[in-house]
Amino acid sequence: MKTQKKSFWSKLYRWRLRHVTDKQLMYALSLLLGITSGLAAVVLKSMVHGIQYLLHLWAPTSGENFLYFFLPIIGITLTLFVIKYVIKSDSNIGVPGVLYAISRKKGVIEPHNMISSMLESALTVGFGGSVGLEGPSIVTGAAYGSNFARIFRLNYKQCVVLIGCGAAGVMAAIFNAPIAAVIFVLEVIYANFSMSSIVPLMLTSSIATLSSYFFWEQDVLFHSVDMFNRDFRFQDVPSFVVLGIIAGLISVYFKKMYVLMNDTFSKIKSKKKRLYIGGLSLGMLLFFFPSLYGEGFKEINMAFRGDYSFLFSQSLFEPYEGQFMIVCILFASVIFVKVIATSLTFGAGGVGGIFAPSLFIGAVIGLFFSYLFSYFGIRVPESIFVLLGMCGMIAGVLHAPLTGIFLIADITSGYGLFIPLMLVSAISYATVRIFEDTSVYTYMLAKRKELLTHDKDQSVLTLLDINKLIETDIVTIDPDATLGDLVEVIKKSKRNIFPVVGEDGTMYGMIKLDDIRDMIFNPELYNKVDVRTLMYIPEYFFSPYDSMDDVVQTIQKSGHYNFPVLDHGKYVGCISRARIFLEYRNVSAFFSED
Repeated sequence: MKTQKKSFWSKLYRWRLRHVTDKQLMYALSLLLGITSGLAAVVLKSMVHGIQYLLHLWAPTSGENFLYFFLPIIGITLTLFVIKYVIKSDSNIGVPGVLYAISRKKGVIEPHNMISSMLESALTVGFGGSVGLEGPSIVTGAAYGSNFARIFRLNYKQCVVLIGCGAAGVMAAIFNAPIAAVIFVLEVIYANFSMSSIVPLMLTSSIATLSSYFFWEQDVLFHSVDMFNRDFRFQDVPSFVVLGIIAGLISVYFKKMYVLMNDTFSKIKSKKKRLYIGGLSLGMLLFFFPSLYGEGFKEINMAFRGDYSFLFSQSLFEPYEGQFMIVCILFASVIFVKVIATSLTFGAGGVGGIFAPSLFIGAVIGLFFSYLFSYFGIRVPESIFVLLGMCGMIAGVLHAPLTGIFLIADITSGYGLFIPLMLVSAISYATVRIFEDTSVYTYMLAKRKELLTHDKDQSVLTLLDINKLIETDIVTIDPDATLGDLVEVIKKSKRNIFPVVGEDGTMYGMIKLDDIRDMIFNPELYNKVDVRTLMYIPEYFFSPYDSMDDVVQTIQKSGHYNFPVLDHGKYVGCISRARIFLEYRNVSAFFSED
């Protein structure tokens, strides 16, 4: 059966090579990804809505907030059960995992992620995990793109283009925002790819949006936005500037708190302890702040209408809804606690994304702004501030200012707010960059120097693998050998360097041919001079685990041409400046191909 399967794919591959060009294949796969990713988004949202509907149908109305204490830990427990016993693999890779697959795994994403990410995130969010579905859905779409590329044996560059197409497709379908989906991929997923990748992206994004229309029509998430006047007044501009700064500062808090919580939970080795600590802590937060339950898109739609009752609904604070100070405290509390709730969900083992929490926080910030203005007698359109707050948080948390702009422009079906959107997005992003160089998505990859960026030189270095640049054909010499033995080695070698390596692989030093050139023509010295007296201790050496960025910096600083590579003191091979330069040119040319 296995042989027949291989034969089928081999025949399909050969037929494709004869009848279909690479460009035609990419366009066809883009269309297929559009349908696939659009349907995946529909299935995922339907699963979550179905779980939440059944839970609320079963739950007693009077004690529903008490159930918030237990539901998240039940959902995360089910998620962990699926990971351990059904998937049997850790599929919680998120957007950082997609970026890692692009930079270090040649675009390979395991096939199970085409299903597992949806199932796990549906259980986490459906039972109240305070995260979003966009991250797992992007992983799902990216997994389809990666595995389509593997089936048709496409090269790395084509594989990355299809990964981006899959990611754009699910995002376009979920938000009804095809333009924002394309911009998101260009800002966050792609780095230094040519304009030839734009057409497949647009095809997938538009087809995925149309696929979602078939089931949801055009009311996807933000069905209330078009009801509001989107005009803005010139005198509101100073408040937009302040809103941008605050969104940027809250984004900095989001990143720092997220990293702190992630580091804290990573120190807890037991998964059960992480589940109990994170799940019960999350349940306690949801008990006091029920508005943090799930994605929060219901609350965002209420915010568009200027309705802040979700802050009090089913909570202990419901009797104090009309009191100004209580309202302000609750607004501030929900903004700051949402980040903690999101981090606890991840820490406990839940699967989700940070896109929806960012939008939720942005909406609450905008509504808080408009509430304060209204309280002091200044009439402002709540929907505009809510939209601008969402834009500012996307720009700040994701480091994606263009995505923030075009997402809001897409969901409002127009560009009436383009100027304030640009203003808030730019100010928020600029504020964040004062304090943080990386986003929540990229901080760990950047720390390990595994992140592809829009800096072409840096991206090429990231793609270079030091292990593939190590030259192992250099002849070594034993430390107990004589000059005569070395001469015999020189006769067989075409290189001018000779590592001195013991039988156990320990490296003792290096010998340069130029340093002994006058001695090799004097046979009288062959048995009198030992190799140990001829070698030198290299000032610089590398490890197979070093990043190429560090390697290149060391080469530039030293001015040397050849360097030994040691793995815990054991000789592995050598790496040369010429070999690195040649490989750099090859990868750079690959990036530049259209």
